[in-house]
Amino acid sequence: MSTIYDVAKLAGVSPKTVSRVVNGDAPVGKKTREKVETAIRELKYVPSSAARMMRSNRSGLIGVVTGAISRTAELSDPKGLPDLFILQGIQQVVAERDLTLMIADTAGQIDKVPALLRTFQEHRVEGLIYVADYHKRVAFETATPACPLVLANCYDAHGTPAIVPDDKACEKRLVERLTAHGHRRIAYLTFDPAMDAVPLRIEGYREALEAAGIAYDPALVSTGYPINTEFLHRWLDEALDRILALPEPPTVICCGNDEMAMQLYGLLRTRGIRVPEDISIAGFDNYRAIAETLYPPLSTVELPYAEMGRQAAELLLSLISEEASRPHDPVRVAGRVFWRSSVTDLELESQTSKGG
Repeated sequence: MSTIYDVAKLAGVSPKTVSRVVNGDAPVGKKTREKVETAIRELKYVPSSAARMMRSNRSGLIGVVTGAISRTAELSDPKGLPDLFILQGIQQVVAERDLTLMIADTAGQIDKVPALLRTFQEHRVEGLIYVADYHKRVAFETATPACPLVLANCYDAHGTPAIVPDDKACEKRLVERLTAHGHRRIAYLTFDPAMDAVPLRIEGYREALEAAGIAYDPALVSTGYPINTEFLHRWLDEALDRILALPEPPTVICCGNDEMAMQLYGLLRTRGIRVPEDISIAGFDNYRAIAETLYPPLSTVELPYAEMGRQAAELLLSLISEEASRPHDPVRVAGRVFWRSSVTDLELESQTSKGG
């Protein structure tokens, strides 16, 4: 492998002159530069990034810790892949800045995170991002002040800069769209309230109802949808029994995610209930592999994972360059509603009926 001394000898200049050409940190005459560049090409010399890093204290490396890689291989059912989409957003920004992304996978073991963060710092990354698989609070030893850390899809108690989904705003936007289309009996089936996202989404649901002058009815809300598929159908079946047996049943059912909506389509079909003719369905995530392939296609609200990744990377780079101060609270990112044909427009039906 050629060295800087080989290049200097072939070009007839000093190693210091070669260094100036390679690093562009001092003026070099045109003819001298051309001789050095010719020698570099002939010898196929590759400059040492480690040496440049030592001189400039800049590595051009960004470290990301995630569990996305190991978890993806275990998926057998159609699900959203939030951390992979977040990684794509991060990579887009990092590539635009001509930086290099280094990824370490936790293999599903959160206790590995501090060691991985330290390893990246030992390799002189300029900044770090930890990506969680869902919106939650995390607790682990963070990076040193000299190496900024940004949390994506999670937050901690120490005020570490964080980017999280705006679950409240997402659900509120969806329910506002439903009320604008004439729905006033809106059921909501969702996960365990112990999950950070669930109380926020219920708050958004309630605020949208209040804005439309609709009283909150707790009988229309069922929480506790199990992640364990062994109990999933039973829970959903029982929740469906309860809300359909109400004196005034719902005209639309909002689901905690698109996968739940997909399960609900099947249960309704076995009961002979048509979507959306007999009851409308709305999801959450905009996981396109589900939302666009269901019949009818599913109205849902986007969890903006790619945008969260982009904002996490932008925030980290601004902290590295000291162009921005650390945000005191998590930055919340809201997604937009994707309106498809699983929801009936009751407002239009009412107007058509009156016109007829």
